Amino acid sequence: MKILVLGADGYLGWPTALHLSARGHTVGVVDNFARRSYDHELGASSLVPIATLKKRVDTWREVSGFELATYIGDLCDPEFTRRIVTDFEPEAIVHFAEQRAAPYSMIDRRHAVYTQVNNVVGTLNLLYAIAEVNPDIHLVKLGTMGEYGTPNIDIEEGFIEIEHRGRKDVLPFPKQPGSFYHLSKVHDSHNIMFATKIWQLRSTDLNQGIVYGQETPETVLHPDLATRLDYDGVFGTVLNRFIVQAVIGHPLTVYGKGGQTRGMLDVRDTLACVELAIMNPAQRGEYRVFNQFTESFSVAGLAELVAKTYPGDVTIENVADPRVEAEEHYYRAAHTKLLDLGLNPHLLSETLLESLYGVVERHHANVDPEAIRPQVQWRSIASPALAGSELAAGRQ
Repeated sequence: MKILVLGADGYLGWPTALHLSARGHTVGVVDNFARRSYDHELGASSLVPIATLKKRVDTWREVSGFELATYIGDLCDPEFTRRIVTDFEPEAIVHFAEQRAAPYSMIDRRHAVYTQVNNVVGTLNLLYAIAEVNPDIHLVKLGTMGEYGTPNIDIEEGFIEIEHRGRKDVLPFPKQPGSFYHLSKVHDSHNIMFATKIWQLRSTDLNQGIVYGQETPETVLHPDLATRLDYDGVFGTVLNRFIVQAVIGHPLTVYGKGGQTRGMLDVRDTLACVELAIMNPAQRGEYRVFNQFTESFSVAGLAELVAKTYPGDVTIENVADPRVEAEEHYYRAAHTKLLDLGLNPHLLSETLLESLYGVVERHHANVDPEAIRPQVQWRSIASPALAGSELAAGRQ
């Protein structure tokens, strides 16, 4: 199958492209290197050094014998977007090409506007390109479980049956996003659902939980095939942060009470879920939603797991929560559709944690302890620590 991976230079896009290529698919990769520019802006970097996209593509050819067609450009450019769809003639498009960090979107007005324009306009341009070039293309779009928020009822997979004043209907599950980034994903979902209906497209919205892990069967074949591992206070995820803190002897910083609960999954399961969605495509005119996670953990529970499994002294410290969120809440979400398609999940275990500890220990000299601290305050209109274009001037 011919598959175009958008955002293929990123944390998930790169291993996804390799995973699909290794399984015999003809893969094209697209990126504009925005994620690398955020590192420069923030004065941060991936803990694991990553090669240039050209070096990655060349190395993959040498290691595997497979070619990756490469396109450099921005989805916010409608002509570029239409051109890559026309030129590559994909049967499926995997869309990772968005600004993905909630804290980044909450820095100030400029970052909020950028996030929404970049994400929403890029996706709209892609929808128009698919409709104009070939409506049979199956769009597999990365959404987020954060679209739902933390309602005091069970979260369904995309839709919920409602009875109101004696009448019933199946409606999109109510959305309660917690950042301008999560709001951009909600807008994407609405636009995809609408475009699918009016243009009879094929679309799958993968509402993904927090991903952990850095190694996949393909990325370990050569150092130049490695993907990112982010631990900083803007792009780093909670488990990455805890593991880095444990390795360098820093207290594990739990935001608030630590009762915030989220769905999570192994990076290898992300790749499997994307492939399952591609190989079992939506029908023409069908917009479907898969909740893409395998387990749920509270922040405090993750900290306790790291403290228990790390072979060294670990302390846990509760710090003020920089976000506006319920620190204790009900959380139960359905996630059966991908399991029904055959997902065999990797569950978080001591074995995986040992692997992550090993990755961090090998690269611990690259850790910048100052980058770990929370730098963006949700209640602030502009964060004093991250203002304008000189976000990390004090560390550069």
